[in-house]
Amino acid sequence: MTTARRVRLSSRLRNAGRRWGFSRQRLIVPRRILFGTRPKHSSISKEENNAHRRRPDWPVLAAFGSLEVRLAESAAEVDAAQRLRYHVFYEEMSATPSPEMRAEKRDFDKYDAFCDHVLVIDRDIVGKDGKPKVVGTYRLLRGEVAAMHGGYYTSSEYDLSTMQYANRPGTRFLELGRSCVLKSHRSKGTTMQLLWKGIIAYDLHHSIDIMFGCGSFPGTDPDAISLQLSYLHHFHRAPEGHRVRARPELYVEMNRMPKEEIEPRAAVKSLPTLIKGYVRAGTYIGDGAVVDSQFGTTDVLIYFPVSRLSARFMSHFADRH
Repeated sequence: MTTARRVRLSSRLRNAGRRWGFSRQRLIVPRRILFGTRPKHSSISKEENNAHRRRPDWPVLAAFGSLEVRLAESAAEVDAAQRLRYHVFYEEMSATPSPEMRAEKRDFDKYDAFCDHVLVIDRDIVGKDGKPKVVGTYRLLRGEVAAMHGGYYTSSEYDLSTMQYANRPGTRFLELGRSCVLKSHRSKGTTMQLLWKGIIAYDLHHSIDIMFGCGSFPGTDPDAISLQLSYLHHFHRAPEGHRVRARPELYVEMNRMPKEEIEPRAAVKSLPTLIKGYVRAGTYIGDGAVVDSQFGTTDVLIYFPVSRLSARFMSHFADRH
């Protein structure tokens, strides 16, 4: 029987203590955490489940009511995140699954096996597996991990060499991706706020310098979002030298309207919620959009130096003990 890949926490993580936390309780770090997906047609043994099921003293990064945010601790929890992604991306939205994804009703790729997965779990809702339901997720890939496994997902759309050459040696990168929230948990924004508390805790623990990834507009017609793309181009484009550019064969021009014709407040209001949040927090935008036919979206590059996080954003999400 094939078992999920096990990765031991570093000694730094074991000793992280309060640097991880946003809740007031003391955070106890588990002996080990599983990362990765369950291979097709395999299962997790009863002994493995018993060994790695969540204990009450495992770390919760933040909590609100019945919701808690933490890293996935088992292959089964990564599966739950993938099922949520499938529901949102393929059943709610217009992404096109592979036959294997459709059969398993999971969104997955090769990157899942070595990424960390931030989860928001609603302990008041029990899923079909009898466990509290995953209602929100983000996928995180650190630079040193990407270097060992063939690079970043984002590099399929953008030339990341500019980002890497423009920053000093030793700069720590974090790719953000596969963000989604269950529809029933979107209206109040609490789930997304908890996800960001988890991400900022992760950033602080790993001393991340730059976050990046793709932000998506629904639809594949750039002309339909000329205002939004032009606004991002004129008001939030990354400085020269840090301007990550879409791959030449995929490049879609974002400068589609003159700057003087754009009313910024109206443009911001019309942005997708996630991109709007990034912009308000202080992100830069790369050069050129990309149409993603599989997901039915038009993507822009989010380039997010942690030093640019607004004071308001950090005071809301970060806990610096």
